[in-house]
Amino acid sequence: MASPASHLRPQTQSYLRAALAAHARYVQGLAGGRRADLVRADLADWNLEGALLAEADLTGARLSGAILAGADLSRANLFGADLRDADLRGARLAQADLRGASLRGANLSGADLSGADLREGCIAMQTRADGFRVLAPEAREGNLEYAVAEGADLTDIMTAVDGRDASLTGAVLVGARLANARLDGADLSGAQLDGADLSGACLRGAIVAGANLAAAGLEGADLSDLLKAPATVFYVDDQPLHDIIADHEAFCDSEGRQGVAARLAGADFRSLRHLRSRRLSGLPAPGAIFFGMDLRGVQLQGADLSDCDLRKTDLRGADLRGARLTGANLIRADLRDARLGPLAIGEGRLLRTDLNRANLRYADLSGANASRARFLEADLSGAKLTGADLRGAELVL
Repeated sequence: MASPASHLRPQTQSYLRAALAAHARYVQGLAGGRRADLVRADLADWNLEGALLAEADLTGARLSGAILAGADLSRANLFGADLRDADLRGARLAQADLRGASLRGANLSGADLSGADLREGCIAMQTRADGFRVLAPEAREGNLEYAVAEGADLTDIMTAVDGRDASLTGAVLVGARLANARLDGADLSGAQLDGADLSGACLRGAIVAGANLAAAGLEGADLSDLLKAPATVFYVDDQPLHDIIADHEAFCDSEGRQGVAARLAGADFRSLRHLRSRRLSGLPAPGAIFFGMDLRGVQLQGADLSDCDLRKTDLRGADLRGARLTGANLIRADLRDARLGPLAIGEGRLLRTDLNRANLRYADLSGANASRARFLEADLSGAKLTGADLRGAELVL
C-alpha cells in the first residue's frame, strides 16, 4: 500500500528555480518561455515569497506551510491544492481556480481573491498499486476554516463552503456568492457586503461591527448571537462601566479599604477599548466580551472569565494566575509571555489556572508560563507553544 502522499512529486531547488525562470518568460510572452508544470508538486514549507506563478498549473500541489506572501497566483490552477497554514499575505489570487483547495489556517491578509472559484471539488487518480482513489489533504476540514483574510478582495467569489472562525476583517465581498456558507464565528468587521448572497448561510456568533450587513441577501440566514459594534458607553445598573472598573481597581489597590468590588457577568468591555496594565484581580466577569481588546499586562489573578469572548485579544504579559477561563473563547488570542501558572492563596495552597474546555485555536502562547494549568478538553489546534512552560499542566496534545 502506498503512503498517503505517494502521489506527490518531490522538487529540488535547482529544478524549481529553472521552472520559475521559464515561467516568467512564458507570462511575459518571451521566447523560451514555458508554463510551470507543478501538478502534485510537494512544495510544503518552501519559501516562494513574491514568486511569479500567474497561470501556473499547481493542481493537487502540496503547499502547506509555504511562504507565498506577495506571490502572483492570478489565474493559477490550484484545484485540490493543499494550502493549509500557508502565508499568502498580499498574494494575488484573482480568478484562481481554488476548487477543492484547503486553506485551513492560511493567512490571506490583504490578498486579492476577486473572481476566485472556491467551490468544493476533489481530485481522483488511479494507480496499479492503489487502484482508484480520491486525493485530499489529511483531516481536511473546510476550505477557509480559521483562515485570515483581513482586507482581502473576494469580489464575485464563488461559494466558500466553510469559513468558520475565518478572519475577514475589511474583506471586499461585493457580489460574493456565499449561499449556505458556514461563517460561524467569522470576523467580518468592516467587510463590504454589497450585493453578497448570504441566503441560508450560518453566521452564528460572527463579528459584524462596521459591516454593511443590510446590503446583503440574508434570506434564511442564521444571524443568532451576532457581535455588532459596541455601545459608546456600557452601563451596569445605570452606572458607566468605566466607573465600575475604576472602583474595582481602587478596591484592589487598597486591599478592600476603598472602592467597591465589581460584579460584571456578561458585560461588554469593548467600549473601554483597552485595559492595559489595569489591576483587576479577582474580577467576576463570566460571559463577558473582550473581543479584540488590548489587555497587555492586565492583572486578572483569580478572575472569573469563564465563557468569555476573548477572541483576538492582546494578552501579552497578562497576569492570569489562578484565573478561571473554563469554556472561554481565545481563538487567535496573543498570550505571549502571559502568566498562567498557579496563584498562591495561602500557606501550602495554590489556585490553578483553569482553561478546561477553552478554545485556544491558533492562539499564541509562546513563552507563557502555564505550569500546572488545566487544559482538559481544551482545543489547542494550531496554537503556538514555543518556549511555553507546561510543566505539570493537565493537557493532551
